[in-house]
Amino acid sequence: MITEAAVMNALRTVNDPELHKDLVTLGMIEKMSIDGSTVHVKVELTTPACPLKGKIESDVVSAVLKVPDVKHVAVTFGAQVRPPTENPIPGVKHVILVGSGKGGVGKSTVAANIACSLARDGAKVGLLDSDVYGPSISHMFGLTDERMYADENKKMLPLEKFGIKIISMGNLVAPGQATVWRGPMLHSFVRQTLHDAAWGELDYLVIDLPPGTGDVQLSLTQSVTISGAVIVSTPQDVAWIDATRAIDMFRKANVPILGVVENMSYFIAPDTGNRYDIFGHGGSRTQAEKLGVPVLGEIPIGLEVRAAGDNGAPVVMTNPDTKEAQALQDVARAIAGRISVQSLQIMLPMV
Repeated sequence: MITEAAVMNALRTVNDPELHKDLVTLGMIEKMSIDGSTVHVKVELTTPACPLKGKIESDVVSAVLKVPDVKHVAVTFGAQVRPPTENPIPGVKHVILVGSGKGGVGKSTVAANIACSLARDGAKVGLLDSDVYGPSISHMFGLTDERMYADENKKMLPLEKFGIKIISMGNLVAPGQATVWRGPMLHSFVRQTLHDAAWGELDYLVIDLPPGTGDVQLSLTQSVTISGAVIVSTPQDVAWIDATRAIDMFRKANVPILGVVENMSYFIAPDTGNRYDIFGHGGSRTQAEKLGVPVLGEIPIGLEVRAAGDNGAPVVMTNPDTKEAQALQDVARAIAGRISVQSLQIMLPMV
């Protein structure tokens, strides 16, 4: 006869692949039931974008099948993103910064597709375009002609596309109008978009930063608890000179570096299938190893990425099966995984 105790003992042998503690101790077994020779197990993941979901499933099945008389194991999943000890913004569990040391490396494209990937996996996501001098998120989501409004509590109402809540300076000023602001106005913009906006309940708020290491970055690190920063660069040394400065800035501000993304990593010719390393290749991995930060992924150059952004729908939403979109989805899941590890490590002394 199969007993609940025997099944739970088997599940205690299944470790989270990243935390190396068992699922029972971590409180990740949400439900377990026995129906004849079949055992049903529901695992509560720490993010719907879990990059190791398949391994967890196979490990659970393998362990439970070792229990005498068990013939079948049915595994289902739920997900509950766990916040840090303090919510940085009411209702918002994690704030993710996407930055670069210089412009032109595709930072906004990466930020937009990270947000879309997390939303596709089932997370509640917001996207803040904090590049007040060169906002592009509104264009990438086809919202250029939309304008922002306030609710009855005078809270800024984000726009919404693909289930993602979006705020961009591109929707606060007329198209083509320059924003000529000094530091105090930038600081006020950051605080208002973080604390005076109706974000609601979010698992992740992705913030697309302006290039460099200026006033907006400083204001953000002083205004809110940040779960981590993602640095976007291209492979060549000249891009990494500035990316290194961005990493140094975040470290001085005690912001965890989640990793780096090598964008425009290579090009696959659609007619021949030949690969071309237009900007070199692997420079990000070499530099990241020197700086002790992980590489989250290498994103190839693709016509679909450019066309999707110009047409107002990021490639992860319009062409999710392309190599570029799959690489971007892998990056988003790696980010979610690293944040989950950080959150659970806070709990580890208590479990």
